[in-house]
Amino acid sequence: MTFAAGAHADEYADVDRLFSAGQWAEAVQKADQFLATHPRDARMRFLKGLAVAEQGRSVEATAIFVKLTEDFPELPEPYNNLAVLYSKQGQYDQARRALESAIRTNPSYATAYENLGDVYAKLASQAYSKALQVDGNNTAKVGPKLAMIRDLFTPKASALAVASTKPVTTGKPSAPPAPAPSLTPSPTPAPAPAPATVAKAAPTPPAARPAPAAPPAPVAPASGNAEQEVQAAVQAWASAWSRKDVEAYIGAYTPSFTGGKSRKTWEAERRARIEGKRSISVALSAVETRVQGDKAVVQFRQQYNADTLKVSSRKTLELVKVSGRWLIQKESTGS
Repeated sequence: MTFAAGAHADEYADVDRLFSAGQWAEAVQKADQFLATHPRDARMRFLKGLAVAEQGRSVEATAIFVKLTEDFPELPEPYNNLAVLYSKQGQYDQARRALESAIRTNPSYATAYENLGDVYAKLASQAYSKALQVDGNNTAKVGPKLAMIRDLFTPKASALAVASTKPVTTGKPSAPPAPAPSLTPSPTPAPAPAPATVAKAAPTPPAARPAPAAPPAPVAPASGNAEQEVQAAVQAWASAWSRKDVEAYIGAYTPSFTGGKSRKTWEAERRARIEGKRSISVALSAVETRVQGDKAVVQFRQQYNADTLKVSSRKTLELVKVSGRWLIQKESTGS
């Protein structure tokens, strides 16, 4: 996934500057002017959500990030910042679900894992407190556990990370980076923020959803690192299929992938087929990988075993790099 950074870099920079200066009302106004003509621009919507949150308008900010997760479910950052807002309101179960969605979208998203740990600690604190309320005689057993959990948040409050320059009562945030070609933190260091109450920053505002990519042209072998990344993505896809993890399996494809059907129909069919099996095993062999830029072709022999069915076939996957992740945009099966 790439930003429309070249065309709109000045607009992003202006909102970024206002945000960093604490001029959140001005940042929102500038973002609204841009969104009036580019209503689906994910990065600007993300920046607006951050500024609105800093103004204390948590209901409106929550609505912005919820809509982003609906329009761009492949982006982990909106889920993370949504979790921050839920945590601010003490809605830790909802925060947990949002962070789990962020991790399903990007299993390498370290910030979401850290935030999820903080949420689990808060949930544990609530559970131990409830245990003491129900049984006051259990202080000797539950009290030390509750004290240990509270020590995690005192005196330095643990925080779920949001992309922001000032604390959002639930966050220990960092500044949003300048526009970049992918969802990675800006190399420019941000000022150190003050501690707050529950969170750590979504590193980068997201980009707009890409148009479906054309099938990749023949490609030449690429560097070992790129090949390893592509092969790891394909193995993760096969592993998710084998363990019947439908969300991870579907998440291995680009949002525009339809399998020749509507997206909704394809997802429903794959879910029914995978969940309908007692066991599935997908093993790959003779893997050949070619990478050129943000496109890759992987060919292999697939051994598929499900209940009593056993099928061995050649398969080709065509992948594109989206927001730092390799996703399947086309698959075909041969003899």
